[in-house]
Amino acid sequence: MADKVPASVIEELAATGGGIEIWWDSSPLIFKPWVDEVVGKACACSKDRLRAQLERLYCEKSPAESVFVGCTTNPPLSWQAIQKDRPRWDAWIKAESKKHPKMTQAEMFWHTYRAVVKAGAEAFLPVFEKSKFKQGYVSGQVDPRILTDTAKMVEQGIALNKEFPNVMIKMPGTKEGVDGIEELTARGIPTNATLTFALSQLTAVAEAVLRGLKRARAAKVDLSKWRSVVTMMLGRLEDHPDFVAQCEAAGIDFTADKRRLAGLAVFKKAVRLFKERSYESKMLAASMRTGPKVAGREKVWHLEHLAGGNIVLTVFPNVFEGLLAGYDAGELRPHIDEPVPQKVIDELLKTRYFQQAYNEDGLKPAEWIKYPPVVATATQFADATNEMEAYIGQAMKG
Repeated sequence: MADKVPASVIEELAATGGGIEIWWDSSPLIFKPWVDEVVGKACACSKDRLRAQLERLYCEKSPAESVFVGCTTNPPLSWQAIQKDRPRWDAWIKAESKKHPKMTQAEMFWHTYRAVVKAGAEAFLPVFEKSKFKQGYVSGQVDPRILTDTAKMVEQGIALNKEFPNVMIKMPGTKEGVDGIEELTARGIPTNATLTFALSQLTAVAEAVLRGLKRARAAKVDLSKWRSVVTMMLGRLEDHPDFVAQCEAAGIDFTADKRRLAGLAVFKKAVRLFKERSYESKMLAASMRTGPKVAGREKVWHLEHLAGGNIVLTVFPNVFEGLLAGYDAGELRPHIDEPVPQKVIDELLKTRYFQQAYNEDGLKPAEWIKYPPVVATATQFADATNEMEAYIGQAMKG
């Protein structure tokens, strides 16, 4: 019966073509609970249809047939996965502590984090194998508390990928992180740049990848399980208080539509440059938000305006819910080539914040780590990592 249920708007988004990929922006461990929650909130008449549609996104019995072809995680999302299933992880940590009595709290944290990443990687392994290693990657992030230690980040990346071949290593968009991306690429290890907001970061990552590939090919490194994506965190760029304050100071009416168009303008410019320069990386849109309201309905411009692009869209569960609620069947169409109105771009360029993001020379490499959304996101990721490590320490004692 499930195959007779019409496609959801999420499936229609995946069908807009152009090389678009839809990924799950959370741990795969919370997918089933999310489906149950969404179906539980639906009216009785649509529950069966909705469940069939959502279960097609990630087909547990046949993962290679899923709509989702990848997954991104980060420390807050991994921590969320543990919090949603505390009995399981309490027992796991207790058992592992007995097996490894000399492990420190820091070592047990890394051991546990690897287990969370491994569970996600195993869930997408059939997609990885069916696609001949082009899809089915799960991003595992290096410790966000070591943003300026290239050697340590590379060491962690090598270890994560060695154990799980479909783990794509998430490296920060700091100067040291971009140097690390070149090194991992030279070793044939797939990477995903994160903490990246400004065009200067995005293109620098793509250039680092080209340098790494040149080294890899010269050394005849196996690149069959390699790929590169470069993430732009749209909502985190748009929502930062510094941007809001600078718009206010410049007399800009920073409406909901201008806010969403700001991130889309930077992202679309990057997509165009990647194509023109024949970069071997693929742009990935992350940290998406719902909005703005159009004719009384909450739209998701971060998805609607990128439909049909040769890009990756990694989407939070709540944004998928917004897409389901905000669009009717057949409403989505390829939209990637429609430019953001120049009038909006010119207005936003009155702020230094947007100049730094939109202009390729807006930030120098040494300045990336000081850019406000980088600082805010890095702090949040580090805090979540510290919380997770503290929990593990308590679980070890229990």
